[in-house]
Amino acid sequence: MAEFVDSFETMSGLQKAVTIFGSARTKPSDPFYISTEELGRTLAKNGYAVITGGGPGIMEAANKGAARGKGQSVGLNITLPHEQKGNRYANMPINFHYFFSRKVCFVKYSMGFVFMPGGFGTLDEFFEVLTLVQTHRISRFPLILFGTAYWSGLLAWIEEVLKKEGFISPKDTSLVILTDSVEEAMSVILDYTHRVGPPKTIPPAFA
Repeated sequence: MAEFVDSFETMSGLQKAVTIFGSARTKPSDPFYISTEELGRTLAKNGYAVITGGGPGIMEAANKGAARGKGQSVGLNITLPHEQKGNRYANMPINFHYFFSRKVCFVKYSMGFVFMPGGFGTLDEFFEVLTLVQTHRISRFPLILFGTAYWSGLLAWIEEVLKKEGFISPKDTSLVILTDSVEEAMSVILDYTHRVGPPKTIPPAFA
């Protein structure tokens, strides 16, 4: 409960924000790190706060871009025995012990989600948010999968197995957008904002 109270108070001033997920293991020389930093900077220059898991890799890149774009750079860090530690580019750092309270904050304050290549954690976050949109627990926010080569295999399996076997509805695969372009990702987010405006209330899942 203390984590909810502290994080809600800290993040309550965010007007519009986008969460960027991805691997903690991505190196600064990796093209996805470079693209993520560019996306974070572009979001900040367009008035969006950038929210990440607060750790290294893709999270660091997004926070670095947002900070260098003179924007709000939020890092929701969680203490793990390996690989996760807070990065120095989050100008709004918040520490968590529990995954579930951290997940609520990712969704509660975001109006768009970008999923860079990552491991189990990134996949967990992708399917968590996708399920909330699919079941109408939250609005149909942009869900952007960045990296065609990385995500195509998973999307093909979803099409060929889940859809064909009837485990999901035919239109469910249209809930996600696949791209390799920072410009396209930004365009999707801007278009959504222009159509619906920034969020004014707590999403239904958390009301």
